[in-house]
Amino acid sequence: MNKTIRRASVFALLLVFALLLRATWVQFYEGRALADDKDNRRNAIETYAEPLGNIIVAGKAITGSAVTTGGDLRYKRTYTDGELYAAVTGYASQSYAPTQLEGIYADLLNGTDTRLKTALDTVTDERAEPGNVITTIDPAVQKAAYDALGDKKGAAVALDPTTGQILAVVSTPSYDPSTLTDANTAGTAWKTLNADSDKPLTNRALRQPLAPGSTFKLVVAAAALEDGLYSSVDEKTDSEDPYTLPGTRTVLKNENTSAPCENATIRVALQYSCNNVFAHMAVELGQDKLRATAEKFGFDDESQDVPVRAYPSVYPSDMDESSTALTGIGQFDVTATPLQMAMVSAALANGGKLVSPHMVSQITDGGGDVLEDYDDEASTTQIVSSSTAEQLRSAMQTVVEKGTGTNALIDGVTVGGKTGTAQNGENNSKAPYAWFTSYGTSDSSGKEVAVAVVVEQSDAARSEVSGNGLAAPVAKAMMQAALKN
Repeated sequence: MNKTIRRASVFALLLVFALLLRATWVQFYEGRALADDKDNRRNAIETYAEPLGNIIVAGKAITGSAVTTGGDLRYKRTYTDGELYAAVTGYASQSYAPTQLEGIYADLLNGTDTRLKTALDTVTDERAEPGNVITTIDPAVQKAAYDALGDKKGAAVALDPTTGQILAVVSTPSYDPSTLTDANTAGTAWKTLNADSDKPLTNRALRQPLAPGSTFKLVVAAAALEDGLYSSVDEKTDSEDPYTLPGTRTVLKNENTSAPCENATIRVALQYSCNNVFAHMAVELGQDKLRATAEKFGFDDESQDVPVRAYPSVYPSDMDESSTALTGIGQFDVTATPLQMAMVSAALANGGKLVSPHMVSQITDGGGDVLEDYDDEASTTQIVSSSTAEQLRSAMQTVVEKGTGTNALIDGVTVGGKTGTAQNGENNSKAPYAWFTSYGTSDSSGKEVAVAVVVEQSDAARSEVSGNGLAAPVAKAMMQAALKN
């Protein structure tokens, strides 16, 4: 073979090798990328070729699948009481990426989760029968929260302090996920929902941290007792009234100017929600000790999965003393979700132990066999001592029995709580947020529940906005539903 032919042969072989390499790359790498592309119509066709698995509440499916008419997508998602459970389920849409539990467990619900495959499925490469998601939601508590919030803009969360099970997740105004499921109508609904200034698609219970106001005083009080700054909730504090923020001429006043807040005990300061006591206490402790306690309760956790990823509640850093003082009353840059404030009450109700919150109990295959049990996986952390928890529970009971939280009183239930009214907008130009966090223990059964409620906006006059007036009645309804015999 002469030199020219040999070179031509080598060149031809290199071309063949390059083509084989390229074909392999396209088939095994780019092919997978194309298959996984959200705009690949075949994915939607495959997903909706069969009915999806279901999300279960108290043994009943709150989701379903219906046959479509026309088009290449055979089934669409349906919802029972969609607006009631939207903050739990999210939506599974033929046009948009799924959210909340629908998104997290999309593979399980559409049958592509590898744990669902039987040996026969593997051999035939058939899609497995879809699995189901078993939630911890109590339908009575969920409905009580939804009905009590009504047309208010707000959110509520209920927890079982002893198990970490989330009993209710409500965000209002809500939306009907069914409007987003059909590709023929989803576009119009999507535009309407996103144009709504009330942001109904936002899960306010888990994903909208706001200034917690005076509910954060529970965290400050816990830090003071744990640090030994004060030995008891009944020991007098060193608290001048009114209190001037350090390094400024700004005088921090109390809402109730006649309240006995000067040198008040922690119990009295919680009862009357004395700003001067907790602002000064925050400065005495310092931001580092306060942050450490807040983080034990769950603040600044950027990986809080329940299993929906909750936005982190924040205790700020790098502050001067005047800003640190304001954090003591849940202002400045302190933010919290209702989930976070429910966790605070839950830990105190549970002897200072925080059980990791979760709203999915189990996931199962199509035959009902358990693939994962989240109740068994829940972790427990000692946040504060049992003594600190006991003292703060007692002080919270005083708040409800003869303080700022009397609207949460329930016959036959021991209730402890804390109100909050947080400033909103520059120079408090907007309606303040009304907060209430509490725990309830049935006197007859010993059953417990912890809740947190925030009302962002209502039809109440600005002067009537308060945690006791707007949020406490919602919490009361939820506790009654959770603790009924």
